[in-house]
Amino acid sequence: MRGLILCFISLWLAACGDSVAPQGPAYVGQSQPESRPIYHFAVHPLHNPQKLHQIFSPLMRYLDQRVPQARFELEASSSYAHFEEKLKAGSVEFALPNPYHAVRAREWRYRVIAKMGNDQDFRGIFLVRNDSGIKTPADLRGKVVSYPAPTALAAAMMPQLYLHNHGLDVNKDIKNSYVGTHESSIMNVYLGQSAAGATWPPPWRVFQREHPKEAGEMHLAWQTEILVQNAIIVRQDVPAAVADGVREALVHMHENPEGRSILAGIETPSMDVADDRSFDKVARFLDEFRAKVRTP
Repeated sequence: MRGLILCFISLWLAACGDSVAPQGPAYVGQSQPESRPIYHFAVHPLHNPQKLHQIFSPLMRYLDQRVPQARFELEASSSYAHFEEKLKAGSVEFALPNPYHAVRAREWRYRVIAKMGNDQDFRGIFLVRNDSGIKTPADLRGKVVSYPAPTALAAAMMPQLYLHNHGLDVNKDIKNSYVGTHESSIMNVYLGQSAAGATWPPPWRVFQREHPKEAGEMHLAWQTEILVQNAIIVRQDVPAAVADGVREALVHMHENPEGRSILAGIETPSMDVADDRSFDKVARFLDEFRAKVRTP
């Protein structure tokens, strides 16, 4: 128990570099200008930075092997706000954002080239303790609900619209607590610091595997409708040969054992071809969310 709480505290202390200045690809080896340029690949805070590096570093090595014009460097972010700053500044060439940031990134000179598979997984879920006595959304009135961040689409915006549609004014009837990561949102429920915690299925599955005893003291209370899975985006000035090479490597990952192993770690069966139009449904959701709940 003490170790688990220390692990929880460490989520609040995890941080990454603060620089978000725009940059072109770096070159491997100062004295070797012919070396392949390094492209920076940012992944939004699906996990704390340490776990995110563990899960996504194999993907960078996979792309290194299959895109001969480039090498790839993973960038984690300390928060959703930090991740958004990188996109606004155009400081990374590639990124894996949630669908909200995929739509916003059009304004920041990015375009969609692929998406994670299995849209059925892209939904918000609410976790509560087994001993909480909470049965319906109305039971949350006056209580704390935790989320990773205000701009977490599946784990904040979709759950808040769900609560709105079930009779709660999320700006007045509950206390919204934005705790930084999906693991933190889950842990807030376990530790009794929130009456309910919002996340989405992949982090909950990971928590169940890694902490079965603690997970057994909670259950999934409600879930939202589905939307569109996380995107892969590229900055518009990246050479077409590199962008196309990344897309082709990603969408064929499920065809070989190494790729399937990496996809399993990312909690998706495939990477699918997609473009900006694939996320028009998300733009319509955001219009409804702004009208009914708040401005992200």
